[in-house]
Amino acid sequence: MIGFSTARSGSHTRWRVAGIAALTAVTTVAALVGCSSSPSTTETPAASGVAGEPSYYPADYSKIIAASKKEGGTLTIYSNTDQENWAPILRDFQAKYPWITVSADKLESDEVFQRQLREMATGNAPADMLVSNAVQAWSSYASKPGTVMDYTSPEMAKLPEFAQLMPGVAAMSLDPVGIAYNTSLMAKAPTSVADLATAIAADPGKYQGKITTRDVKGAWGFSVSDAFAAENPKAWSTLGKVLPSARPETSSGTQKEKILAGEYLAGFFISSAVGYPAEAQSGGLLKFVLPKDGTVVLGRGIGITPKAPHPATAKLFLDFVLSEAGQNAVAEGGLSSYRDNVKLTEGRHTYQEVEKLAGKDGIIRVPYEVVSESDVNSFVSKWDGMLGK
Repeated sequence: MIGFSTARSGSHTRWRVAGIAALTAVTTVAALVGCSSSPSTTETPAASGVAGEPSYYPADYSKIIAASKKEGGTLTIYSNTDQENWAPILRDFQAKYPWITVSADKLESDEVFQRQLREMATGNAPADMLVSNAVQAWSSYASKPGTVMDYTSPEMAKLPEFAQLMPGVAAMSLDPVGIAYNTSLMAKAPTSVADLATAIAADPGKYQGKITTRDVKGAWGFSVSDAFAAENPKAWSTLGKVLPSARPETSSGTQKEKILAGEYLAGFFISSAVGYPAEAQSGGLLKFVLPKDGTVVLGRGIGITPKAPHPATAKLFLDFVLSEAGQNAVAEGGLSSYRDNVKLTEGRHTYQEVEKLAGKDGIIRVPYEVVSESDVNSFVSKWDGMLGK
């Protein structure tokens, strides 16, 4: 966590989450339904009683595998995760469990939970799992009874304490948020939000309307922006110099495309799940950096729905994603894994790498806890009031 005084009460060693009522229709739809140990070194399969599974798995884990084979061989996931991030995970999971076909639908951050709640209200909810790094949306959803299955993966014994984001919700990855910029349009690389403020002050006309940030009326944008402002005592002073030149977008993917096209010179608070692959694929045209004045890190929550049509298969998937093999696949897909034994090769990223680049005192981890609706409304009003018109 960052070495600044906190703007809210409570310790930020926990994951902080925002109340979603003012941002999404989650609470409205909800009414319809009435509703540590340190990470270890490489684990080897051994006497769990199940071939190919680690020794620390339950002796009767074979029952979950057998049940999965009887469930029809499908798994449905609602997530805000891009297909390029999923590809290595699904490849390796299906290699291990070849009878399973996974459908990982890509939805907007807030829609993951809105859709699930709508379908639960009708009694026809096909999703087995939910995956999202929209922190406050997860919090609002999972804090309601009967929305997440109570299942603890055996992999939790091998992961840091913060891997458990909420009861029933684990961290699939810990993804930093950064700055992306067009190298052909910005001669000097910005390494912080303060650097953007300095560049704008030097040439206001060049940057007017040419900076992008995330829309704070959305769950993801609020979580990131609020965390940065709460943890950095200079944040509002800096933002007051940047936001008048900025325009909001609702997704990091849209921001990336417009930066590459030159519509924006730079953007801040862009997901590394988009930023890292974009930099690798841009031929040097786009660079993604972690801001020195505070790098926000979001846990990408994964949980099983309470009446998952394929519960055993969902448990297999959750256990795999948190395993050593799964976390290596997570890193290969452009997300930031956090097991100590993940192989940090070219193109892969880990939370440990983020600690080295941003410094442990420069990281703002966003805890999963509720921010009141009044605080949400106050923040959104202040932020949007500073944006360029």
